[in-house]
Order: sequence, then C-alpha cells, then structure tokens
Amino acid sequence: MNIKEEHWSSLLLDWFDSHGRELPWRDESPRDPYKVWVSEIMLQQTKVETVRPYYDSWMERFPNIKSLAAASQDDVLRQWQGLGYYSRARNLHQAVQEVQAKYGGRVPDTKKEVRALKGVGDYTAGAILSLAYGKKEAAVDGNVLRIFARLYDIEENVLSTAVKKQVAALVEEQMPDDRPGAFNEALMDLGATICIPKHPRCEDCPLGDICLARANGKESELPLRQVKKKAPVEKITVVVPRHGTKWLVHRRPPKGLLASMWEFPNAPGTGQDGIDAVRRMLADKGLRVSVDDSPAGSLKSIFSHKVWQLTVYEGELTDGKMGEEEDWQWIDRSDYDALPWAGPHGKITAMV
Repeated sequence: MNIKEEHWSSLLLDWFDSHGRELPWRDESPRDPYKVWVSEIMLQQTKVETVRPYYDSWMERFPNIKSLAAASQDDVLRQWQGLGYYSRARNLHQAVQEVQAKYGGRVPDTKKEVRALKGVGDYTAGAILSLAYGKKEAAVDGNVLRIFARLYDIEENVLSTAVKKQVAALVEEQMPDDRPGAFNEALMDLGATICIPKHPRCEDCPLGDICLARANGKESELPLRQVKKKAPVEKITVVVPRHGTKWLVHRRPPKGLLASMWEFPNAPGTGQDGIDAVRRMLADKGLRVSVDDSPAGSLKSIFSHKVWQLTVYEGELTDGKMGEEEDWQWIDRSDYDALPWAGPHGKITAMV
C-alpha cells in the first residue's frame, strides 16, 4: 500500500474497535455534546488518568448545561481546582452560559457557531461536531500531528500553520463518512498509547507497515518541533497574616493569570525586600503586620510560560482594621476548602 495514495482508515478503525480505551466520557451512545465538550477542555494539556476523577466529580456537580450555567464562578473554579490552566474553566463557564441563553441549552451543531464559543478552538470544535453530531470534521491536536508527521514523513515544524493545515487536510481525506467520530478517537488513542513521543511502539501499530518514517528509520526523530524557550523564574514572597483564628486572603484581578482566584498577600522579591513589599501593600489597606524572621517553607509552581518560586512567611496583625472590601477577606480555617485557590496557594496551609 502506498500511504500517499491509498485509504488506510479501515486498518485504524479495526484496531480501535479491539483496543480503544474505556473512558467515562465514552459511555453513552449517541454522545452528549456537553460531556464531549467538558472532557475535551479538561484533556487539554492534561493526561487522561489525571482527568478521570475530575470529570466524574464535575459531572456529579454539573450534570448538564443548565446546572453549569447557573453556577457561580467561585463554585466553577473550586470544582476545577487542581487541573490548572484556570482560564479553561472560566471560558467554559462563559460559553455554557451563552449556549443556555442563545441556544436554549443545546450545543450548536455547526462549525461556525461552535467555533464562536469562548475558549473553543478548531480541535475542540472538531471533536464536538464529529463525536456528538457525526459531522466529518477533523480534530487535530499534538497526538494527531505526531502520527501524521511519522506516517507521511513530514520533516517541517509540526507547530507551523502550514503543517497544521496539511495534516488537517490529510485527516479529512482519510476520514470515513460513516464513522468520523470513531476515526478521530482512534487517532487520539493511537497517539496516546502506540505512536507516543520519543519511543513509539511501532511493532504494535496497526499502521506500522505503511509508515514512511518507520520505513526510513526516522520514527524516533519525528515530529520536528520548535525548541521552547526556558521559562523565566519569578521569586515571590508570601505572607500569611493571622488575626486570632483567621487568615487574611485576597482575590486576584478578574483578568490575567489565575484570574479571580484567591491567594495570600504576596509581592515580588526575596528576603527582607519581599517582606517589606508585602508590608507596604498591607499598610495601604490600613493594616500593620509583624512577620516571622524565618520562612515557614517554600513552593514552586510551573506554568507554561513562567515559574513561580514562593517563599512563605507567617505573620500576625498588630494594628489596624481593614474596611469592607469584597476582594479582601479574613477567613476561618473552615472557609479554606470552599475557596478556589490560585495555584500553589492552595497548599500553603500545610506549612503554617
């Protein structure tokens, strides 16, 4: 078989019918577009085994579009906590509210309408339309790019727009009319279990005999990706102020990294410089705080574009009273688990 001329989808689908993964978001037929949507958003930049318990918990709390649309943002973020990339949850929440208001709670079934929803890109749109509605739409993610780069011996950067368009066209060329959703999921499973990064399991691959990269001995060299720049490290001082049995926390701005999530007072810097910066911030709120000389501990949080290195100190309110501010609160320990925390701040109480 010449892979550049023949259709090989039947080979892949036969393998998928026997080896496809059993996943909680695949347990219905026909598929619920809302559940497909949630699962695909959760799976972005997150492994399947990590997502499973979050998906199950999410569906218990928000079983349908109506329940999610009616929820508060804090409730949504709290339910998402631990998955990271919190803009995904905020965008999903906003988009579901639009679906509830504009489409009567039914996820639209055209690419233009689905693609217009907040946080829905070409991949997620293709997944929803093919898996839930049986539409012949490609869903191209990193797994699919890797598979096709190897199958067709594509030596260009797979993250380039040109290669992504090339792969999308190849996917649609191979996609069968009667099982577009199964074809997309088969590619997902092949990339996750067989055509894996660095050391593909070519001997177990249903397409191994027609793979050009394997024939040319380049299966471990492809795909080619741009080298990522090393993420900068931001050193941050965190102070946990106490007043009796309460802790002082504040909400981050509504836009930007970890938007609208809660954290302890903090400022850029280390040592005394960082402590003084936090004290000045609290002084602006009318509060004077004493801070321990030695840190209670440290935490590191890695994002896609930066690294936070947090040094945590305990503090005690010595003077002042803060006016009523919605984004600044004194909370009891019992309130701690109810708030959606900004990344590593959810782990700080273990050290203070």
